[in-house]
Amino acid sequence: MLEELAEKSVKHLKKYGNNFEVYIEEEESIELNSEKSVLNFAKQENTIGIGFRVIKNSKIGFAFTTDPEKIPETAEKAFTNCKSNEMDKDLSFAENQKYKKVDCIFDHRFQQDFDLDKAADFINTVLNAVEDEKCESTSTSFIASFNHNLILNSNDLSVENFVSGFAGDLAVNAYKNNEKSTAYDSISSCMFDLDGEKLGKDVCKIAKNSIGGVKIDVDDIDVILDYSAASGLLNPFISGFNGDNVRRSRSVLKGRRGYKIVSEDLSVYDDGTYPGGFNSSVSDGEGTSSQRTTLIKDGILKNFIFDIDSANKCGVKSTGNGFREYSSTPMNSQSNVIFDFKDNIDISEINKGLLVTDVLGAHTANPISGDFSVESNNSFLIEKGEITKPVKKAMITGNIFDGLSDCQGVKSDLKQKDSFIIPKILSKNLKVIG
Repeated sequence: MLEELAEKSVKHLKKYGNNFEVYIEEEESIELNSEKSVLNFAKQENTIGIGFRVIKNSKIGFAFTTDPEKIPETAEKAFTNCKSNEMDKDLSFAENQKYKKVDCIFDHRFQQDFDLDKAADFINTVLNAVEDEKCESTSTSFIASFNHNLILNSNDLSVENFVSGFAGDLAVNAYKNNEKSTAYDSISSCMFDLDGEKLGKDVCKIAKNSIGGVKIDVDDIDVILDYSAASGLLNPFISGFNGDNVRRSRSVLKGRRGYKIVSEDLSVYDDGTYPGGFNSSVSDGEGTSSQRTTLIKDGILKNFIFDIDSANKCGVKSTGNGFREYSSTPMNSQSNVIFDFKDNIDISEINKGLLVTDVLGAHTANPISGDFSVESNNSFLIEKGEITKPVKKAMITGNIFDGLSDCQGVKSDLKQKDSFIIPKILSKNLKVIG
């Protein structure tokens, strides 16, 4: 079906010009939510969207539609929209290129036999685990999606992407001796291999272990960021590698290529080809082949990430980081960001520390400088190599770049949270305020 829409699109675009791009996307999704232990929302949705970008007289135009019958007027509108934009000599579309297969990003079962009943089974598995742990579920959700996009342009480029995604989350309350504690976590995968029972038990364990917390004073102790806490604080860090931010002087990393910016124990990669990565695909949203880009090697800044526009303006090549939907133009953004530590420390080797499961207020971090002040959530003291007591409340302040200048990986599974593929991370340069 997408091929037929593409043919029709090209036919009408050629009436107005010969420099164009077609982005066609079809998506299927299933979503379920429960409040406490009652399923209260279910939605199954199928959408098709078509977006056109065109270049004429060094000006770009864009238009989109969700109605295939409106392809002719959408094509005309894209060219008409060129007139209101400024001239830009750096405009271009991706050239025809070769692509490599990316593994474990599409689960065929979604199209074969996945339905609302299977989604409901997952929710019920989570809720049953919560009941077994004698906790109270406050909310649970599950979403499954399939996305197929086709990109082609006037440079004879044509590429298709097929990806699927499954995600579940859970929030619970735990009670003991008239005290209450809460906890939240989520899991996700490109394949339908989510363990709902484990999610339920793990979240309940955190909530129950958090009851009866102790107070702590201001202290320069080691901070161990669990997966959710780390991913929340890393967003301003990765923003500094955005080539457009660097060009516009909105990154503290401008002019620092070749210099040490984090611990020499750490290397960081942006990898759109990572098997099973949430943001992996054959190509980005502009048709540029996905690739692995070394951002940091042994603590030294090596590269930034670019889409076509930012690459052209900086005189470099796109790194395959132009992401989009049919209803928007491409934006330069990270794919899967991998933190690779040479050595990893075991928690048993930590004399005094604070294990932070999650943080509140990460969105308030300065997106340029990396300064932050957040509240720790579900945190635990580490004393002489053992996790001992829950901590009632604590603030963590610092700068994420400074925090990574003296850091280590903690022996733990490598997990993906949002766009970050990370172990738990120990930092010695953060301040804890009780």
